[in-house]
Amino acid sequence: MDLKKAIREIENFPKEGINFKDITTLMQDGETFKYTIDAFINDLKDKNVDVIVGPEARGFLMGTPVAYGLGIGFVPVRKPGKLPAETISYSYGLEYGSDTLQIHKDAIKPGQRVAIVDDLLATGGTMEAAAKLIEKLGGEVVSMQFLIELEFLNGREKLSQYEVNSLIKY
Repeated sequence: MDLKKAIREIENFPKEGINFKDITTLMQDGETFKYTIDAFINDLKDKNVDVIVGPEARGFLMGTPVAYGLGIGFVPVRKPGKLPAETISYSYGLEYGSDTLQIHKDAIKPGQRVAIVDDLLATGGTMEAAAKLIEKLGGEVVSMQFLIELEFLNGREKLSQYEVNSLIKY
C-alpha cells in the first residue's frame, strides 16, 4: 500500500516554508489506518516488547492501537504539567530554545523492554528525550517506530544507538 498517497500535505503550515504532513487523512480511512498499525505490530511482534511509549500528542494516536494489538500497556510522555502523578523530566535543546518532556516516575519498571511509537521523525530531539526518560527509569529502548521520516533533517543520526523503523521516508 502506498501510504504517501493517504497523507495530505499542507504547504506553509504552521509557518512559511514548512510542508506539513497531515496524517488525519490516513487515519480517516479505516483500511489504510489498519494497514499502518498492523505494519508497526508486525515489526514489533518478535521483539519481546513489554510496553509502548508514545510522545504527546500524535504518538498517542499511533502508539495506543499498537499496544492494544500487541496486548501490552501504553505509557504517555507529555509536556510539563500534564501528568497527574509524580514525574521525572528531561530537557533538550531545540533550534531556538529548549523543551522538556515528562513521564510518570512509576511508568517504566527496571528491565522492561520498550518500543517508542510516533508519527514523525524529524531532527530526533523529542525521541532522544523520550529514550533518555525511559533509560533513566531502567527501561531498555528496543525499537523506535515512525509513520514518517523526514530524511533531510538527519534525525536517524541522532538516534544511531537505537533501532529505527520508518514506514514512509521523505
